[in-house]
Amino acid sequence: MPKPKVFVTRKINPSAIEKLQSIADAEIWPNENPPPKEILLEKFAATQAVLTMLTDSVDHEVINRAPSNFKIISQMAVGTDNIDVTSATKRKIPIGHTPDVLTESCADFTWALITAIARRVSESHQEVRQGIWLPWGPDVLLGADLFGATLGIIGLGRIGLAVARRALGFNMKVLYFSKTRKPDLETKYNLQYRSMEELLSISDFVSLHVNLNQSTHHLINTDTIKFMKKSAYLINIARGKIIDPKALTQAIHNKQIAGAALDVFDPEPIQQNHPLLSCPNVIITPHIASASIPVRKKMAEMAVENILFALQNNPIPYCVNPIVYQ
Repeated sequence: MPKPKVFVTRKINPSAIEKLQSIADAEIWPNENPPPKEILLEKFAATQAVLTMLTDSVDHEVINRAPSNFKIISQMAVGTDNIDVTSATKRKIPIGHTPDVLTESCADFTWALITAIARRVSESHQEVRQGIWLPWGPDVLLGADLFGATLGIIGLGRIGLAVARRALGFNMKVLYFSKTRKPDLETKYNLQYRSMEELLSISDFVSLHVNLNQSTHHLINTDTIKFMKKSAYLINIARGKIIDPKALTQAIHNKQIAGAALDVFDPEPIQQNHPLLSCPNVIITPHIASASIPVRKKMAEMAVENILFALQNNPIPYCVNPIVYQ
């Protein structure tokens, strides 16, 4: 009996691939760039499972190419805003993802960005590389203190809470805004709930940890940035479209805020001539918050595990739309 066909949209950990190939005929897209839409259309029509990345646009048209015996879309990420979940659910196609495993890694990276932007680490490193090493002086590369500062977290999910826990070691005042208030966490971690406007107006550092949806698209825009202090920094490791890039560019140019540190952008990759790239008070990294070796290995294993369960006609362990099993 022939093995079921599976398409993997990028190279992943070899041990995960080996496990997948033990029960499936797995084809791995060999390029660094995502497969174009015509390839996705072709592979969805000819396979029983596809392992996707967050850079793959799995829209209504792609999903409707899947045959009647199609088993699963398995995403190697937590978020699934690149997938038309509604269309997949209507087709009774389960969508897998990889929750929990990247929480601590992403929180670590958030703090790497906070520390780097506050103390001008990237800027000073570039100066040294360019042969600029000014003598020690009272005003050379002055930055902001973290200890005792106020951190505002927008979105107190797993990653937002992990960021908040780390702030306790810096003796920071931690504010949060979330869809639902969480009194138990307020008590346990000494967090303070604020409206988004209050949070933006008080915080020295604003860190974004919300999911991307209609209500959070361009959540940070010309109007909301106006609430921020001129000495404040904006940090985003969530999704690029949560920030209006034109509004941020204008705010940086007009010195409305002190700086920004971004691991995500809209669109990705950022255009090489984008004005933010020439701003010394902006750090932009290429969507690598979860890029630790153990985390990416575990994510690959979880994505493959979802596929193995689906191919054996079992409910998948990490499911975005469990209603498909009802």
